[in-house]
Formats: sequence, structure tokens, C-alpha cells
Amino acid sequence: MSLRVAVQMDPIESINISGDSSFALMLSAQARGHRLWHYAAGSLTLDENDRLTALASPIRVQRVAGSHFEKDEPRRIDLGRDIDVVLMRQDPPFDLGYITATYLLERIEGETLVVNDPASVRDAPEKVFVLDFRRFMPPTLVTRRPPEVREFMARHGAVVVKPIHGFGGKAVFRIPESGDNLGALFEVFNRTWPEPHMVQPFLPDVSLGDKRIVLVDGEYAGAINRKPGEGEFRSNLAVGGHAEKADLTPREEEICAAMGPELKKRGLIFVGIDVIGGQWLTEINVTSPTGIVSIDQFNGTDTPARIWDAIEAKLPKP
Repeated sequence: MSLRVAVQMDPIESINISGDSSFALMLSAQARGHRLWHYAAGSLTLDENDRLTALASPIRVQRVAGSHFEKDEPRRIDLGRDIDVVLMRQDPPFDLGYITATYLLERIEGETLVVNDPASVRDAPEKVFVLDFRRFMPPTLVTRRPPEVREFMARHGAVVVKPIHGFGGKAVFRIPESGDNLGALFEVFNRTWPEPHMVQPFLPDVSLGDKRIVLVDGEYAGAINRKPGEGEFRSNLAVGGHAEKADLTPREEEICAAMGPELKKRGLIFVGIDVIGGQWLTEINVTSPTGIVSIDQFNGTDTPARIWDAIEAKLPKP
């Protein structure tokens, strides 16, 4: 069956087609005969008749650097009546604009399938939802108060401090066991973000890699191990890390088995989880997960096709 697919994402002009997961999903959809539209979250409009529309462009994609898409003129489409599937793929920050888009997309429930489910995305921020699985996490503190951090450090030594709604490894700081610059760092964090921050022990095992594991509709689909670049402790590819082929440890298999049913129940079809040193769960990425292109290059798999199989299975049969 041919589907009408609208992709809510950032400007397609600037993506890196060699590794972009959204682009891979679009190519896979097009290969199945699905018709694609592209729109920005800022164009969402809820009209006086409670119809959700977007200013969207019909689009065709191809894996040709410098000429990877063709767009028609944008037009206003009804996301409930004119579209079968919305892929919510814009990058964080997970701010009020992002959250409001999830509220708007909820209004087409029962008409159009939104992937990932917008209510579940809103209720499962990467560094908050993961707290439901503390048994797999390193000791974790969420606070705005330096005295609490100093008490935590007295028990655990050097720590890593992260914005709780951060992404891509940005603004992640390591504080040595001496606590140097802790006060100054929290002054900056508290002025920059109104929410509390996440604090965890620094895990030396990060030198062994920070594994991105992808689950599709609650089932394991593949993994890559991301290693820090020279002079870095952060392993995110966006900050200079590099990827290598990876399999799961028994602990990681246990994490996936524990998490899978909950992801499936929440309608979180495409999820990426992060595990350090083969044992420490640190994040559950549901907003705009990445990594499937590298996974498929290492493993010879087709994760976009698997994601589309899961999506199509959730649609009413014609």
C-alpha cells in the first residue's frame, strides 16, 4: 500500500546525508512507493474548526551529495485528512516549542499515526524517562544545589554534570574529585536553565565506549559502540566520537528485555538507548534518535525497512 507520509524535521538543505537517520527513513519510505511531504514544526496551525494543518512541500529524495532532494512549492495540508503517517523528527532542544508541537499532534490521534507517539515523547524526556530504570543506571542525582552535589561527590568522587534536557553531548562537563569550579559551573548552569541538572559519577569505562542501541517497537535492532575522540571524554559522534561495530553484553540484553515492553506500550517505535562500558544505562532517546545508518553499514542490516515494517503493521488494513 502507498502511504502519504509527512516528515516534521529541521531544514533538509543542511543535513549530512551520509549519516542522517531521518534521510534514511525517507529514502526507505520512497523506495516502498510512499509519497513524502516535508514541513517545519513552526508551520503547524490549528484552525477554528480544530483541524491541524502544516505548510508542507511534496518532496523526493536521492542519495546524491549536493543534490539530495527536490521540493515542490509548499501548500497547506490537513495532517489528519491528507496524511497517513507523520514522522516527528525535528532535533531537540526539548523546549516549549517542541512540547507544544506534541500537544498539537495529539489532536490527530485516531486519524493519522504519529511516530513516535507525541504524548509519549512529551512524557519521556531522555534523561527523565531513564530514571524509571534506575536499577541499570549509575548513581544519579538531579538537582540545582551545589551542596547536594558536594555530598554526592564525597561518596562517588569525580562527576559528570549534564543539562537534563541537553542533547548531542553538548554542555556535558566533568568535575574532578577536588570539586574545582563546581560553584562556578552551577552558577552558569542555573542562569542558563531553569530546570535541575543531572549529576552522575564519572565512569572511566567511557573510554571503552558509549554504546548506542536501537530498539524498534521494543525489539533489539542493532548497536554501535561510540568511542571518544582525542582529548575528549564525550563519545557522541556530534562532538568528534567515532563508531565501531558492536554486539550486546548480557547486561545490555537484560536492559533491552526490561525496557522493550514499556516502549511498545507507549508507542515509541524508534528508540535509541545509551549504555556505557557494557553495563551503565544513561539515556533513552525518543525525540529524534540516530545511529541507524552506521549500524546498517557495520551489520549489513536494513533498520529503516524494519522501522517501516513496524509502522505499517500499526495501520488499519485497506
